[in-house]
Amino acid sequence: MDKHHTPLANGLLLGAAIIWGFGFVAQRLGMEHLGPYTFNGLRFILGALSLLPLIWWFSRKSGLELSLPLLIGGIATGSLLFIAASLQQVGLQYTTVANAGFITGFYLILVPILGLIIKHKTGLNTWIGAILTLVGLYFLSIKANFSIGYGDLLQLIGALFWAIHLLTIDHYSHRVNPIQLASLQFFVCSLLSFTVAFATEQPTLAGIQASWAALLYSGLMSVGLAYTLQVVGQRYAHPSHAAIILSLEAVFAALGGVLFLNEYLDQRALLGCGLMLTGMLISQLPMPKLKRADV
Repeated sequence: MDKHHTPLANGLLLGAAIIWGFGFVAQRLGMEHLGPYTFNGLRFILGALSLLPLIWWFSRKSGLELSLPLLIGGIATGSLLFIAASLQQVGLQYTTVANAGFITGFYLILVPILGLIIKHKTGLNTWIGAILTLVGLYFLSIKANFSIGYGDLLQLIGALFWAIHLLTIDHYSHRVNPIQLASLQFFVCSLLSFTVAFATEQPTLAGIQASWAALLYSGLMSVGLAYTLQVVGQRYAHPSHAAIILSLEAVFAALGGVLFLNEYLDQRALLGCGLMLTGMLISQLPMPKLKRADV
């Protein structure tokens, strides 16, 4: 790792976290005129198209990779992305942007835990972080009668699929071109979203025109630009530093909800957000590794 590039890399990752955090606001605003699946279909097709210039640029030197592993990887990751993004987008109709951001961030804890199934190593910090995050989730989402809101439940299930999606991306990104894989998965996600949208919603040109700003931000900024910043930033940033910086996405989501949607966080919700963020950060600190025992 080139230490001279580290501050710049951290800055790029912070930019991605900011874009993704405020992206929750755009996702909420976009559904004022469009259904969740129509919105996702449009924003992911924009994101896929936005990566085509990058693919063309890099293919001039390394060539364009068209292979069976790329096709399988694109379908697998795109399908998982569709499930995760659908749960997140539908759930945003029933919960706050702040809740959505922090609960989605729970995937940072789930990734190393799920990794134990495929014999990845994880540290004691993961379990400490998981406990703190679960306590935070209790204060943020669990009601007095020990029930959880419908929107928060969808975000929690979505966090599981975001974690599975990330592990699947990690598996295929070492075997195929990561930018081509990203663009293909966005196309697959868009196709699946449009399929559900035309079956269950009534997309209109007027609705698309009314949502153009939210679509451009969510498609070009959140999907296209932020992904590029992440890919470049993680090339030079320390992995644990990268994860910590990207976890700040939840903070910017909450900030966006307060600034642009007039959302309010009471003391209980603030405590929950604080505990969840602390758990996410602790989970990224280096500690002794634990490994699943072979049976």
